[in-house]
Amino acid sequence: MPEKPQSGELFGIPYNFDKPSLGRMMSAYWQPDDGMLVEKPFGVGYTLNLANWRSWVVLAVAGLLFYQQQQSGSESEETEDEEPVEVVVED
Repeated sequence: MPEKPQSGELFGIPYNFDKPSLGRMMSAYWQPDDGMLVEKPFGVGYTLNLANWRSWVVLAVAGLLFYQQQQSGSESEETEDEEPVEVVVED
C-alpha cells in the first residue's frame, strides 16, 4: 500500500504534516525575499512572514482591535443594570 504524501497542495492550498524541526519553524516565519504570506511550516494554509513590514501592520491592527474589544467588554459589564428596551414594529 503506497504511503500518503506528507506535504503538497490540495485545491491550491498548501499542507505539510512532516515532523516539524526548530530550524524549519524559525525559517518559515522569516523569509525576507517572499511576500506577506508564506506557507505554514506545519499544518494547512498560510501564515504571516515576519520579515515583511505589512505583517507587523496586520499584527498591530489585530492587537488594537483586541484591546478595544476587551475595553468595551469591561464597560458593558458595568452597565448591565440597564432595563431592556421594547421595540414596537407596525405594519
